[in-house]
Amino acid sequence: MAGHIQDRWYKTEPGPDGKPQKVKTDRYGTGMRYRARYVGPDGTEKSRSFPDRQKRKADEWLANIEADMSRGQYLDPKAALTTFRQYAEKWLKSQTTDLNTRSSVDAQIRLHAIPYLGSRPMGAFDPSHIREWLSTLEKAVPASSYRRVIFGNVSGIFTAAVEDRLRTTNPCRSRSVTPPGRAPARVRPWTTEQAFAVRAGLPERFRAMADAGGGCGLRQGEIFGLPLDEVNFDTGWLHVGCQVKVVGGHLVFAPPKRGKVRDVPLPDVIGRAFKAHLEAFPAAEVTLPWLTPDGPPLTKTLLFSRAEGGAVRRSDFNTYAWKPALVAAAIIPEPGKGERHQAAREHGMHALRHFYASVLLDAGENIKALSGYLGHSDPGFTLRVYTHLMPSSDRRARRAVDSLYGAADSLVDGPQTAQGE
Repeated sequence: MAGHIQDRWYKTEPGPDGKPQKVKTDRYGTGMRYRARYVGPDGTEKSRSFPDRQKRKADEWLANIEADMSRGQYLDPKAALTTFRQYAEKWLKSQTTDLNTRSSVDAQIRLHAIPYLGSRPMGAFDPSHIREWLSTLEKAVPASSYRRVIFGNVSGIFTAAVEDRLRTTNPCRSRSVTPPGRAPARVRPWTTEQAFAVRAGLPERFRAMADAGGGCGLRQGEIFGLPLDEVNFDTGWLHVGCQVKVVGGHLVFAPPKRGKVRDVPLPDVIGRAFKAHLEAFPAAEVTLPWLTPDGPPLTKTLLFSRAEGGAVRRSDFNTYAWKPALVAAAIIPEPGKGERHQAAREHGMHALRHFYASVLLDAGENIKALSGYLGHSDPGFTLRVYTHLMPSSDRRARRAVDSLYGAADSLVDGPQTAQGE
C-alpha cells in the first residue's frame, strides 16, 4: 500500500488491562471520517478525505495511487488542479528561445488561448475541449497557417504538463483532434504588374519600401529599421544588420531574424529609387531601446520614418498603407462599411520577398546565393520553398542556345552564314 488511512473518529489508546482499544475522538460524528495519506515522489505528504462508510473507496484510491506510481503514470492531484492560465504563464516564463520568438509566442497564447482555455484545470481537459477551442479559433483567425502555429504552441504546453506530471496525455494529440491545415505548399509570387501596382498604391512616403522588399529581399522589420549608413550607393551593397520589432507593445531595435546579419546586392535602379526617396523625405534620427523595452537606447538614422518622426509601427503601416495599396492593386477586395480588410498570410509584405526570389531564380541565380541574400539559415530551406520557381532544364537549354546564337549573329562566320553542301 502506498500509504495508510487515518480514522479521525477513533484513536487507539491502552485500555485498563494494557491492551490497545479504540476510543472516540473529539471529532466523532462530524466532518469527513477517513483521511487517506501517502508520500508522493517529491517527498511531500499528500492526502484525500472520505466520509463515513467509504473506507473501501479510500482503500481503492490509495491502491490506484500505488499502481500509478509503479507504472510511472502518477499525477499529483493538487497539481492537476492548476489552471491552464497558471501553467501557461509559468511555461512562457521558462522559455529559452530568442526574445523575438518568445514575444511572438507570448502574444499568441495570451490572445488566442488563455481567454478560451485559461480557467479550466490542466487535469480536466478532454479532446472535446480542444476541438471546441479550434472551432472558435477558426472564426477569430482566418489564416490556417497561423492557427497551426498557435495550435502547436498550445500542444507544447500540454506536452510540458505531461512531463511535469500534471497530465498523462496531451489532448491536442488525440486522434479526434484535427490540427489546422498546413499553408499551401507552393509560393505563388506576384507578377511584375502586381508588384508595381502595389508600389503605386502606397503613400509616396513609403513607396520606396516596396523597392527594398521587391528589389533587395528585405523583411518588413528590416525595411523599417534600415539605417542610411548601411546603404552603400558607391559599392552597390546593402548591409542588413538591424530591424524594428514590437516587444511587449513597445518598438525596439533588434538583430535580423535568427541573427542572420548579411549583405545583399543593391541594384542601380533600387539605389536611384532610394536617392529619390531621400530627396523627398530626408533620413531621420530615431532612438529606440536595444532588444528589450528597458534595453540601452540606440540611435540610428533611418531611411524610412513616420511623417511626425519616429520609427514606423507595423500595425499602423499594415492598416493604413499596406492594405489600401493591396486594394488599389486588386490583390484583395475593398472591405464593406465597418468591415476590416481581408487578412491572409500570403497578402503580407513578405510577398515582396517571394517576388524578389522569383526574379533572381528566373535570371539564373543559384540557390546558395539567394539563401544568403534572403537571410535563410539553410539553403535547403530556400530550395524547398522556391524549387518550383527555378527555370526548368528545357528553359535553361533554350536560353543557353539562344544566347550563344544571338551573340554569334554579329560574327561574319556565324550560323546565319553557313551554306549547305
